[in-house]
Amino acid sequence: MPDQSRVAIVTGAARGIGAAVARRLANDGHRVAVVDLDAASCAPVVDAIVAVGGSAIGLGADISEEAAVDAAVEECAERLGAPTILINNAGITRDNLLFKMTTADWDSVMSVHLRGSFLMSRAVQRWMVQERWGRIVSMSSTSALGNRGQANYAAAKAGLQGFTKTLAIELGPFGITVNAIAPGFIATDMLEATAARMGKSYDELLAEFAGDIPVGRTGTVEDIAAAASFFVKDEASFTTGQTLYVAGGPRC
Repeated sequence: MPDQSRVAIVTGAARGIGAAVARRLANDGHRVAVVDLDAASCAPVVDAIVAVGGSAIGLGADISEEAAVDAAVEECAERLGAPTILINNAGITRDNLLFKMTTADWDSVMSVHLRGSFLMSRAVQRWMVQERWGRIVSMSSTSALGNRGQANYAAAKAGLQGFTKTLAIELGPFGITVNAIAPGFIATDMLEATAARMGKSYDELLAEFAGDIPVGRTGTVEDIAAAASFFVKDEASFTTGQTLYVAGGPRC
């Protein structure tokens, strides 16, 4: 395993894309703070990293709560070192058509995706500025381009793209790059929830989506982890303010 040269925080990392990104960054040699609502839920990912010689800790935090974010970032710094890589991955869905969507559905999605990414980025950037090096990667989505039944989610993911471009301008002078990844149809638990909402089986939905994707398959969490791995490398220092659509085709 390569030298563990940086400290990374990955939110929403107990499962799915976040877990895959955490494992990939650890394999790349980084020390990783695996963050999710409950520290205990992070244990399988942490154990998997440690089992192959990596370094990781699990931290519980509601990233929509300012005090919880600040405490988690401070604990990461104390236990692993200055965090200079942040992956804003945590997210939820509360899908519904506009006339059925409640204010709570709207607010909860905005709170996790936008408020959470803001709080995490603000808390971590001071460590990056001190180090004169940093990488922030936020998870957007192809839904940012519009998707029926996801007015809240689409708005939040589009908002993250604007957030990304603005932070790239503000933080670039300090050696910090800020980018976003917009996954297409990725086989995760979240997609299972989408299948249930649509009244279809998970396998049926995957096959349906794959038929519309030029490469002929739905994505995997490892596809997204590979993109995150690129963005946090030293070699990616001239790539910032970008949204990379990892969707198996050029129609995004």
